[in-house]
Amino acid sequence: MTFDIAMPLTLFAVTLASLYLNRKIESKLKSTLEEKEFKTRDAVLLVAVMAVMISLIAFFRETVEPLMVLFMFSYSSLLFVFTYVFSNKRWYLAIIPPVAFILPYIFLRGSTLWSLYLINVYGIIFAILITLYIGSLFTWKTTLIFTILLTIMDIILVLITGTMIEAANAARNLNLPVMVAMPVVPLITTAQGIQFMSLGLGDFFFAGLAAIQSFKKYGKNFALASVAAMTVSFFIFEMLLLTYRLTAFPGTLMIICGWLPLVAFKFLKKMLTD
Repeated sequence: MTFDIAMPLTLFAVTLASLYLNRKIESKLKSTLEEKEFKTRDAVLLVAVMAVMISLIAFFRETVEPLMVLFMFSYSSLLFVFTYVFSNKRWYLAIIPPVAFILPYIFLRGSTLWSLYLINVYGIIFAILITLYIGSLFTWKTTLIFTILLTIMDIILVLITGTMIEAANAARNLNLPVMVAMPVVPLITTAQGIQFMSLGLGDFFFAGLAAIQSFKKYGKNFALASVAAMTVSFFIFEMLLLTYRLTAFPGTLMIICGWLPLVAFKFLKKMLTD
């Protein structure tokens, strides 16, 4: 069996970081967002919007400039908002992180420094920021609805239509940080060079959201167990992918198979003890 420890450990570390940082900053984010929370219809709508956006990106994948502008604007806005909120609304400080992202992208995106290192650094940063920003809007109920619907959408767009793969390739061709790519460890060398495994930012957000809501619902120990279970599940699925040379598989499914059994066990235990 062929296995990899680099990407599972990256997933583990990023999810833990999101969980830890959320405990530190959620109250300030909630006050900024005026204590708003997603309702069921909002969770359903978010999945629908994501599906439409992914389909549009895949359909217009040859239209490079608008796609680049869309991603650059979204990333820069996210960096600006976070810095603005946590610098006590000092706009002159808030413009520094977006500039620190835009300039390297413009001048270094064709370099090895960008394609092997900086793109992953920015990808991890954005994965954490997206989790902290959007994750604060969810409740336990809307998280369950969202994660299940998102997994179904991911299965359809990856395994049935292939739309997710086309959209990811379109963004990857622009050297945008839409995913994190790590070399397989232990190293695997092919005719094309060292083999890498990639995981989309949405999958990191998926795991981070599950961990944060697990902490809120059942406490620290359950949240840590959830992070470990999601990582182990991802490791097993990835091992199967590497061993049987499968090219693409829904990351959300790889993650949720570790989390849902714990949630189901907790729910059944509560039913039996009540």
